[in-house]
Amino acid sequence: MKLARILVDGRPRTARVVEGGYVVESAERGEREVSSAGVRLLPPAVPTKIIAVGWNFPEHVREMVDRMPERTLPQPPDEPLLFLKPPSSVVGHLDPIVYPRQATRVEYEGELVAVIGREARRVSPDEAREVLAGWTCGNDVTERDFQRTDKQWWRAKGFDTFAAVGPYLETEAPEPDAWIRTYLNGHLVQEGQVADMLRDPFLIISLISEAMTLVPGDMIMLGTPPGVGEVRPGDAVVVAIDGVGRLRNPVVAEG
Repeated sequence: MKLARILVDGRPRTARVVEGGYVVESAERGEREVSSAGVRLLPPAVPTKIIAVGWNFPEHVREMVDRMPERTLPQPPDEPLLFLKPPSSVVGHLDPIVYPRQATRVEYEGELVAVIGREARRVSPDEAREVLAGWTCGNDVTERDFQRTDKQWWRAKGFDTFAAVGPYLETEAPEPDAWIRTYLNGHLVQEGQVADMLRDPFLIISLISEAMTLVPGDMIMLGTPPGVGEVRPGDAVVVAIDGVGRLRNPVVAEG
């Protein structure tokens, strides 16, 4: 089932996605259907934090190592490489990704995103399956030059609009053979399958929960397939995941 967050009568509401619109339930008015034409679509959840996984696809590891002067392929670490993106970086489907005025190289990273549905602390991988609300598409936008020069990734990963997510929350998990694809201006640039991930999503959620309490709305961006590349103002990026959805965002210059 696909769920959306939409703005109805000036208030954000969760609704079921149906052909041509949404079904909204309320205590005051019961169940009613609204057309998608007159409704603003919001990001599918409101996170208190976004935790992202780096280097979770082997071929992406290789392509990033190829950019390094030493070109030495490291051994995968014992634990996944994790980092935080701020809630202020979140935008939804069709919202613009803003190219910062001080940026020199901004890149797309299409990803599968897990969304937490109930509070989780020190859960096992099996228990992690029970705390999920669902899945969505994401774009872990990155300023690559700042990522290389800054000691931490707060800026490279944290600019406003650098966590595009949506369009909907899919409650059913994607199949292992589901494709994660990214398109730049209509051209396929990234491709990988869920089964290609080095780390199981539920192991990642379990590990995160050992350090911090996950609460409803929190998002885990699960890493990007190979093919990352540069975007410029005027571009449009689409992240499409089988069974989950299709997220589209234009890129615009700041100011």
